[in-house]
Amino acid sequence: MSMSNSVVGFKPKLWVAGDLNAFFGFGTNILVNVLVLSGLLRFVLKMPDQLVFGRILPATGLMLFLSTMYYAWLAYRLAKKEGRTNVCALPSGVSVPHMFVVTFVIMLPILGKTHDPIQAWEAGLTWVFIQSFVLMAGGFIAPWVRKITPRAALLGSLAGISITFISMSPAAQIFSTPVIGVICFAVILANWFGGVKYFGGVPGGLVAIVAGSIIAWGSNIFGMNFGGLNWGSLAGSVANFGFSFPIPEVGHVFHGFQFLGIILVTAIPFGIYDLVEAMDNVESAHAAGDSFPTTRVLTADGVISLIGCLMGNPFINAVYIGHPGWKAMGGRMGYSALTGIMILILSWFGIIAVMMAAIPVVAILPILLYIGMLIGSQAFQESPKAHAPAIILAFLPQIAAWGKGQIDNALGAAGTNAHAVGMDHLLQNGVNYHGLDILGGGATLAGIILGAITVFIIDRQLEKAAAFAVAGAILTFFGFIHGEAIGVGQSVTVAVAYLGVAVVLMICARYAEFLPHHHHHDVSPELATGRGPAE
Repeated sequence: MSMSNSVVGFKPKLWVAGDLNAFFGFGTNILVNVLVLSGLLRFVLKMPDQLVFGRILPATGLMLFLSTMYYAWLAYRLAKKEGRTNVCALPSGVSVPHMFVVTFVIMLPILGKTHDPIQAWEAGLTWVFIQSFVLMAGGFIAPWVRKITPRAALLGSLAGISITFISMSPAAQIFSTPVIGVICFAVILANWFGGVKYFGGVPGGLVAIVAGSIIAWGSNIFGMNFGGLNWGSLAGSVANFGFSFPIPEVGHVFHGFQFLGIILVTAIPFGIYDLVEAMDNVESAHAAGDSFPTTRVLTADGVISLIGCLMGNPFINAVYIGHPGWKAMGGRMGYSALTGIMILILSWFGIIAVMMAAIPVVAILPILLYIGMLIGSQAFQESPKAHAPAIILAFLPQIAAWGKGQIDNALGAAGTNAHAVGMDHLLQNGVNYHGLDILGGGATLAGIILGAITVFIIDRQLEKAAAFAVAGAILTFFGFIHGEAIGVGQSVTVAVAYLGVAVVLMICARYAEFLPHHHHHDVSPELATGRGPAE
């Protein structure tokens, strides 16, 4: 669009009173996300503080600054063009589902294999590198994938991750430090699910973190030390004060390409999931009266994520949901820009490090559990009711992968592994390790395939179900799913089984008669009458 058609002489205000409210809400939202991702890097991926606070966070801060500034500028242009005073910038930040996916699906398994946090970080960088190109190209691919892949399959596989990898560990930790964890969890649920407003509209995430910190430091004074905090580490964290400027980490990005096999399996489906999210969020802004160009938004997310990863940030940038909410609070463009400036200062001057030493990690964990509940339930809420069984099936590969991980860790702690103990011996004791291993291989993609086959069976589109079964056979044969590694002729028996499924479904599509559609899908007609189909 040329600027000539903008309203002549109209200059939108860069800051209005409502921006302060929106900044307070949105700024703390972004800050909490940055604290959560710092926790993931330090406690889950065991990365050294020097790497987290000296290199990764400054790059994350730079990316968030670029993105919030860009969307403020886009809003300014729109306001100028349409001569309106009520244009609200799109909210953006680190993509939250992705934050967990890249941590638990990419970086953690590679840490497990290599025992090297640096290589895990490199794999994360490469993942974002590939994702950012998926985002840029995505305007063309996304509508097509969205068309052929049922929502229940995409969201169901994501929900599988949310139940196992995102929710289980925080839930266990919350209950092992219940005085902080469970109380903070209640504070968050009351606000985010129950709509309880805290004093002056302070966001629930912030209230929980402050409450948890007060309990932790309070218990410390009485010698109970619930949160495991101490004055020594707080004093030590001040050593991270100082100026850290992000530097290009291009070498590390390309070093991560050795893990390309593991990375591609999830980078493409999740790039597409991200696109769908971004399209939905731009759509929701449009419904609230602000029309931003979708292609430009997707491209911007891709470019900004690419700059971020080249500077060392393994997380992706995304347009956030919630534009109508910030607009209703009175936010225009200033709230977005100020948030970017705040995060830049906090991350470049090492202030995040001090915050992390003052906050018990168990006060942040309830936020992860909440996210897990949200992503898990979204799969059921955003898909047709009849597809619920397909969502449950899409969960199973993730549950298998999680269970296998727990077994591996337990055996590893005892100084052995599954192969040394012996598959038969494990099986005699009720642990089907081999089965979990096959079911959980390439869990994210396997969940999407199984979910899609089931959705199409439920919808009686058997040819489409057969096509996904063929795709499953191909992906299995090359080790993308149900396999140890990518290669030729991996898990041949599973590939043959998928082909068998395709054949059965094609025969049914040709020749089978169908039972009348049962509206409720509660119970099959035979079970309802107590008679088998043959009687």
